[in-house]
Amino acid sequence: MEYQGKIARMINNIERLLVGKREAIEYTLITLLAGGHLLLEDVPGVGKTTLAKALAQTIDCDFTRIQFTPDTLPSDVTGLSIYNMQTGVFEYSKGAIMTNIVLADEINRTSPKTQASLLEAMEEKQVTVDGITYELPKPFIVIATQNPIDYLGTYNLPEAQLDRFMIKISIGYPAASDEQIMADRFLQQQFVGRLEPVVDKDSIEKMQHEVREIKVNRDLVNYITKFIQETRKDSNISLGASPRATLALIRAVQAKAYLEGRSYCIPDDILKLAVPVIAHRIILSPEAKLAQAKEEKVLKDIISKIPVPVLGKYD
Repeated sequence: MEYQGKIARMINNIERLLVGKREAIEYTLITLLAGGHLLLEDVPGVGKTTLAKALAQTIDCDFTRIQFTPDTLPSDVTGLSIYNMQTGVFEYSKGAIMTNIVLADEINRTSPKTQASLLEAMEEKQVTVDGITYELPKPFIVIATQNPIDYLGTYNLPEAQLDRFMIKISIGYPAASDEQIMADRFLQQQFVGRLEPVVDKDSIEKMQHEVREIKVNRDLVNYITKFIQETRKDSNISLGASPRATLALIRAVQAKAYLEGRSYCIPDDILKLAVPVIAHRIILSPEAKLAQAKEEKVLKDIISKIPVPVLGKYD
């Protein structure tokens, strides 16, 4: 746990740009340390892009922003082979995905075909172009932003795409006091233009390795798997969580424990992360939708019925 000081500096650094959104920052770091990908869904102007850029500036590593539009092509993401007339061979021209942190801005404004170009990269940390596979640099994270689907000019993300995002959150509007601070900084021209990095990519890789060493008690594993199984049986859900969701939730709770300086997980880690990790992976039944049920409420009802394991002192 030698990196706890660096984690605190990362949070404080990002808060210089994103006022009053510590929980969203913590979810972002949990996703990064767990080796997952983050989906930010919210209305325009609440700081989705700012959060992604602040994280990129906080870490001394490569960063690319892809502004998705209806005419963005898969090759813009993955790259393509270009014929070199001097050498007489095809050479790989890197796409925007070949970097450490990718900001997929307004991902639901591009076509499903282009969205699908991210699938291999997000799951296997590699891209295949013309039959040749290229490894992505480490660490690697996709931070995607999207506006709600009822906005004009947007496409629903397919289930396979959603399932590859470890966590989905909404930043939400700021509290009145935080918005006042933003206004004061704006009037006094005190906005921070760019953040200085406080960690390097080697440190992030070492933190990710330490996260995998966090102890998860067998009772907690059973608690997680029971919860996931129940999502497949509940009458309000037509498509339950996948096995990938089980593994994502386990890794996320390890990252949360690590973020809080613990070498072990506790039930509260699962209760905190169950909704942001699972809600976007399920599909409600037509009857539940007709009753205007919400994924968050359905999941909370399910997990509330499962007995919480009681761990021993050293668990």
